[in-house]
Parts: sequence; C-alpha cells; structure tokens
Amino acid sequence: MRRFLLVLAVAGILILAGCSAAPSDESPTETPIETPTPTEPPEETPTETPSQDSTTDPSGELEVHHIDVGQADATLLITPSGETILIDTGDWRQDGQGVIEYLEAHEIDRVDHLVATHGHADHIGGHAAIIEHYETELDGVGIAYDNGVAHTSQTYENYLDAVEEHDVELLFVEDGDELPLADDAVGVQVLNPPEGDSGSDLHDNSIVLAISFGEFGYLTTGDAETDVEARLVDERADALEADVYQAGHHGSTTSSSGLFMDASDPSIAIISSAYDSQYGHPHDEVLEDFADRDIETYWTAVHGDVVVTTDGQEISVETESDFSTDAADLLEEKPADDDDAQLAAPPMSVSTPLIAGVGA
Repeated sequence: MRRFLLVLAVAGILILAGCSAAPSDESPTETPIETPTPTEPPEETPTETPSQDSTTDPSGELEVHHIDVGQADATLLITPSGETILIDTGDWRQDGQGVIEYLEAHEIDRVDHLVATHGHADHIGGHAAIIEHYETELDGVGIAYDNGVAHTSQTYENYLDAVEEHDVELLFVEDGDELPLADDAVGVQVLNPPEGDSGSDLHDNSIVLAISFGEFGYLTTGDAETDVEARLVDERADALEADVYQAGHHGSTTSSSGLFMDASDPSIAIISSAYDSQYGHPHDEVLEDFADRDIETYWTAVHGDVVVTTDGQEISVETESDFSTDAADLLEEKPADDDDAQLAAPPMSVSTPLIAGVGA
C-alpha cells in the first residue's frame, strides 16, 4: 500500500516518533529537544502517482550534481525539462549556505522535490534554510519527502518548523512509492523504508531511490546499512541495477556490501565525505572492493563537486578538481586511519535549545 501523508498529519506522527531514534556512532550528535504532544490523530490520504513503467523515451539530458559538502550529503538532480530534485542538504553546521550558493550558481530558482533521506543532521542540515530561502526569495519548494521517523534534534525541529511556517506539502514515502515528477521521461522509485511498520531506526529507514532515464540507472541509499541492503537484494533485486551508485553511508563498511554491489553492479561510484573524516570514511575495505570491481570512483574530498550527465545512454562525468578515479589511488591518497578516533563516539556539538516551541 502506498502511503502519502499531508503535512499536518505528518507533523503529528513525526512528533510522536521523536524520542525513538538514537544517533549512530557515525552521525553528528546534537542537543536533544522535547516535542509537544499532538492533539489530533493523523490521517492518511492516498495519492496516485505515475507508474515508472510509463516513462517516455528520453530526450535532452539528466544531470546529477554531487555537491561537495564535506562529511555530509547533498545531491541535486535536474531533469531534461528543468524539474529539480534535491536529496539531502549537507551538515547542520553549514546551515545550507554552501548548497544555496551552489544552487544559485546554477540558476536554480525552485526546488520542486526536496528529499530528506533520514533525520540525521549531516543529511538535513540545510533543509530549514533552503525552505526559508526559496519560499521567501525565489520560487519556492514544491513537495518535501520524509521517511516518517523523527529525530530528537534541534535541526530536525527547525526543518519541521520551516515546513509548517511556509505551508510546504510534506509526504511520507515507503517502498513501492514513486515521486510524482511532471517530467515523465524520468522515473524515481522508492525502495526503502519498507512498507508498513518498519521501526524507529533512522538508518534502517533511510530513503533509498532508484532513478531511471532511458537506459540509465542511478541508485542512492542515504545511510542505509547492510540489513537494508540484504532486504533489497532479496525483495527488490530487479530494481537495483545501476550505472551510477552513490556509496551508502559516506563509503562506510556498514554499507556497500558484496551482495548489494553484485546486485547493483555499477560502473561508477561517488563517495561524499570529508578528506580527513573523523570516521575514516571512505573505509579502506570499500575502496579495495571498488578497485577489485574496476568501479570508476569519485570522492568529493579530492574531486570536489561531481556532476554526472546522461542522455539516457551515454554518460559523462565532470569534476571540480582533477584526480585519478582508480579506487586504489584514492586509497593511497586517503589519510591513514586513526583506529582510536574511529571507535570513539562523535563529540557533542553545541546547539541552542528549543524554547517555547520556536526553533533557534
């Protein structure tokens, strides 16, 4: 069953779920917040979306921009008709500024689809600022998408406040849903979170998207880990094959398992993480596996912004900086891992507490 919830219903459910998701030892930690109790039960409103099988023959080009946001994720897709999909918005410390600058440099005056793969602050850090900026200065945000699992952080609360303040439509998505694009040459299929009650773990419920355009396939998994990958291989293997894969969880060994890589079989991988990641991302084992598979590998820490362009058949990649795309060379370039640092919990960050329900 497809599940699309309107913004008022969404806010209620997200608040109810607020205390259930503890941050991972590989995710930035913020000061917890308290959320109010909703006064009305949520409602479900089914929404019909076009079938991915109905996509038309491609014309023009699809662009996939992997924005260099350090130890975080932010990916912009521009369809041939100019429709925009922004998947994650960088770390909360940046407050969306680098992403906004990138979007404006590429003359993006509207974000048609804004996706939060999950509630960790290195993925939704710019959501509130981008909603505020586009709703007040430019042509707005069309629809926001969420996995339905709230996070007890100021960043997450600010995101919901911005959605409510600017009356942005907010929808929950799950396996089997498709983003309702106006450009029917591009299909965006949701593969995770699983349908129905999927628990409260943020990584287990990370939104996984399979994007198609002609013969081209793109797969992005947020911070989905090996349990999710195993389910997808078992239940959704037919949707996993991809030409380009954005490495899960910033290139961590918690993701990109051998079975999953066998099923997706990409020729190109993009890793979004900092050069001297406190978690050692990308992990050596992942780079070694990519090298063994002869996967052309791009790492934002050394390549900068990475833009993939395709006409539905041919693929080209443009980078901000020149560097080898051999994963073995990236492994050699990568700073030596500090095992003690990787095992340590991330440092507590300072965050202004929520006061009287108003985000700082």
